[in-house]
Amino acid sequence: MPTASVNGADLTYEDVGDGEPVVFVHGSASDHRTWIAQTEAFAKEFRVISYSRRYHWPNEPISDGARYIMDEHVDDLRALIHSLDAAPAHLVGHSYGAFLCLLLAIREPSLVQSLVLAEPPVLTLFVSNDPKVLELLKTLLTRPRTGAGILRLGIQGIDPAKKAFEHGDRETGLRTFVDAVLGDGAYDGLPEVRSKQVHDNAESLRAELLGPGFSPLEVEKVQQIQAPTLLVTGENSIGLFHRLIDRLEELLPRYERTEIPDAPHTMHEANAPAFNAAVRSFLEKHHSAGGRFPAADAV
Repeated sequence: MPTASVNGADLTYEDVGDGEPVVFVHGSASDHRTWIAQTEAFAKEFRVISYSRRYHWPNEPISDGARYIMDEHVDDLRALIHSLDAAPAHLVGHSYGAFLCLLLAIREPSLVQSLVLAEPPVLTLFVSNDPKVLELLKTLLTRPRTGAGILRLGIQGIDPAKKAFEHGDRETGLRTFVDAVLGDGAYDGLPEVRSKQVHDNAESLRAELLGPGFSPLEVEKVQQIQAPTLLVTGENSIGLFHRLIDRLEELLPRYERTEIPDAPHTMHEANAPAFNAAVRSFLEKHHSAGGRFPAADAV
């Protein structure tokens, strides 16, 4: 596969099909392989670009002393779009990758034709990365279910996963994180392809969890996004992701929302046909003049 040199890093990517560019951005403990079902479907009508983010398989792993910084990944996405002459692009992001897409739409809107955001963890709309007691109390008082979900994720998932990685217990760190994000028992039930991605990207997850965390997110900046946006949830995702999407729904001026049935947080893998149909329907509404779309049953 080819690589693109951006901001001092070589990023492996796939670029297939022709038409309007659609850039797929993966989440944590993952890489470009997560989009295989989307690549095959959307390359029939779009130029499909999927890539492995900095430090993710099969790219160069993070070096000792380097920090995993969200803003750097946003800059990489910006540079990749420019490097591949793919602007403006439809951005389809999952989880951490969806957060990156949202940030790019805020910082350089000319690069973004539309957004598909699959459960971005926009926790910094509510609390800082190291939440203070007053922040948590305010969220619990004003949005009880969101506040409870943030507390639960931290206490049962992120904090113990960090401690496990700090002590060199990679397996416990992975298990704790996956079960917190996908639901109790999810780690043991991971499909083989997803399990391989998780283990191949264990070091990037460790660096992410032990890094500075998510970029700050300002309510006013989100409200100014003009790109049409599809907000996507999985029917079986943990409640917190639904509450975070609720908040984005309140803020974004141009949004649609859909739920993928019988699917957890990894809805694009677990129910690819439904995910693809929802995204395709959205893109059909927001392609530029002259875009081409085959019959719906061709996807």
